Amino acid sequence: MSHIFGRSTKGQLPTAVSGDGCYLIDAAGKRYLDGSGGAAVSCLGHSNARVRASLHEQLDQLAFAHTGFFTSEAAELLADRLVAAAPEGIDRVYLVSGGSEAVEASLKLARQYFMEIGQPHRHRVIARRQSYHGNTLGALAAGGNEWRRAQFAPLLVETSHISPCYEYRGRADGESVEAYGLRVAQELETEIQRLGPETVMAFIAEPVVGATAGAVPAVSGYLQRIREICDRHGILLIFDEVIPVGF
Repeated sequence: MSHIFGRSTKGQLPTAVSGDGCYLIDAAGKRYLDGSGGAAVSCLGHSNARVRASLHEQLDQLAFAHTGFFTSEAAELLADRLVAAAPEGIDRVYLVSGGSEAVEASLKLARQYFMEIGQPHRHRVIARRQSYHGNTLGALAAGGNEWRRAQFAPLLVETSHISPCYEYRGRADGESVEAYGLRVAQELETEIQRLGPETVMAFIAEPVVGATAGAVPAVSGYLQRIREICDRHGILLIFDEVIPVGF
């Protein structure tokens, strides 16, 4: 009997014992094409010799140092590479362990920012329906996927949700792509006015929706309009999990 509290109580899961390229192998020797290795993050495969060598090299040198008291060469090198690939103006990296933690940190940083500049009344978050931002309570509150939220609704911080930019489902007959993008972006302006611009601290969105719609990019002009609206009201814009459009 397993003492693991699993993510599902429906049956016994196979035991993975090894990996080979894009395959997982269980205790019975059965091979599985690893299409479930997290949210599209297992891109390096299993048993990659270079990855294994790098991991061993780092473990032999330093396995862990608390980030509240130390930095490390590995962390500094990673931050340098991320900043080098980031848009101009981004020169700081906050390292976390996963997507839910990243969203929680982003929301807390947004709140801290407004506390520091003397606007403590800003606390509201606006997000989009059919979005996914994580499973911790703050991230789940920001997310707009109803079936994930339903049973935990009494625990979630109130968050406003507007329409996603989903051209396939949302663009009306005869409506141009540009007009559609501006129409759904305008919902952000409408919701800000309903809540009171002085109370809104952030709008959070996935530039390319991943877990709940399947690599859906925004239409041309939509994100630019969102940026303009946020800037005009002094609202922070949080982008979550920027998935390459060519994914």
